[in-house]
Amino acid sequence: MTLCSLALTLACAATLAHGPQGGADTPRIVALGDSLTSGQGIGTAEAYPAVLQTWLDEAGLALTMVNAGVSGDTTTRAVNRLDRALAGEVRVLIVGLGANDGVRGVPIAQIEANVGRIIETAQARGIAVLLCGMEALPMHGWDYSVAFHLAWRELADRYHVPLVPFMLTNVIGNEEMMQRDHIHPSAAGAREIARNIWPYLKPLVEESAAGK
Repeated sequence: MTLCSLALTLACAATLAHGPQGGADTPRIVALGDSLTSGQGIGTAEAYPAVLQTWLDEAGLALTMVNAGVSGDTTTRAVNRLDRALAGEVRVLIVGLGANDGVRGVPIAQIEANVGRIIETAQARGIAVLLCGMEALPMHGWDYSVAFHLAWRELADRYHVPLVPFMLTNVIGNEEMMQRDHIHPSAAGAREIARNIWPYLKPLVEESAAGK
């Protein structure tokens, strides 16, 4: 079982290399993640950042969503491309990582160190962070799954950032929300992910706008 797709990785990397639409001073929200963010199998136009963009527009919140999802990404790889992802006038960073770390059984301490570095880097630049929780199947034992589950709350508490408890709530295991591979969300599933994130994102965006 893998979330990696070489073709989509190259496509997403090319998108990041060219940068998001708009000028360097365009306020933006960056969704840093893996294939759950990039829209593997459904395309970026159906991925959850695109859904969030629609809701931002409808709410009159003038920020541009940037889909910085790369299929197969781990927390380590995300750290390595963080500076490029945070280029420009970034106001909010959505961190939606960990699925591939859980599949690989990456040590919890390493995951926490990587995500901590991502949060610290963003906060040092005055960027608000929204952390999205993830779960690990008991492929590496229940102790690992429990520690993995607890890591996200510990990180949120340590860095005083809001936490989406589990970004795949109502998605994973729901045939209507998943593609045939039973790994990636369908367009309906991506919309449900956006619905899980939106109640936590909207206040951050409004606070950012008020603090201009």
